[in-house]
Amino acid sequence: MMPESTLIGMSLTSYSDFLSKNPKLPDTDANTQLVKKVGVNIQNAVIKFMSTNKKYKKRIEGYKWEFNLVNDKTVNAWCMPGGKVVVYSGLLPVTQTEAGLAVVMGHEIAHAIARHGNERMSQGMLVQLGGIGIAVALSQKPAETQDIFLQSYGIGSSLGMLGYSRKHESEADKLGLVFMAMAGYNPEEAVGFWERMSKAGGGGGPQLLSTHPSDETRIKSIKAFLPKAMKYYTKPLGTSGK
Repeated sequence: MMPESTLIGMSLTSYSDFLSKNPKLPDTDANTQLVKKVGVNIQNAVIKFMSTNKKYKKRIEGYKWEFNLVNDKTVNAWCMPGGKVVVYSGLLPVTQTEAGLAVVMGHEIAHAIARHGNERMSQGMLVQLGGIGIAVALSQKPAETQDIFLQSYGIGSSLGMLGYSRKHESEADKLGLVFMAMAGYNPEEAVGFWERMSKAGGGGGPQLLSTHPSDETRIKSIKAFLPKAMKYYTKPLGTSGK
């Protein structure tokens, strides 16, 4: 396993580099504002959730959250270590609603919180670089190490190098539902979103689904977990839920 502090440091450089090549949409853009709003709401939910468990509170130490939207038709979103999140504009026609966006952002942030990318990075280092230490790899093979990092978090041209395991996906789905519920979004909205993602796939599946379990399996699992997720859900005052 990689030192999380090292991966957070790598994410700072990688995130800036990605945005230099894929300019973020301006803060005045309505969709950008929506992404930031949902991101901050999920962020606050994560902080609240982690504060209730001292064992996991350290998981978000060093996090400097950032949420951006890029103009790209790809149906995708990801979260780097340290809370660096990007949503692609191509995802928005599928999310459709604020709650739909919360499903995806909660899911991707859950992967980072659970350190699933860290495990993929560790596997990638073992397979491609023979398991040499991260410090040596960064010194002797910086380009290769950077590529493994990007691939591990679903960024770049080689998405899905090391697919998340079924266990990881299930964990991210469930934890993401809890996060969105605590943020005031109805977790029941997840079913409709993943049904829309299934239709958007057109047989091959968008990139966000390239390494994920089957739609039927995911939706069945989400429905089974909903009673637990709903226990965390509090409807916003004066509304019927987001």
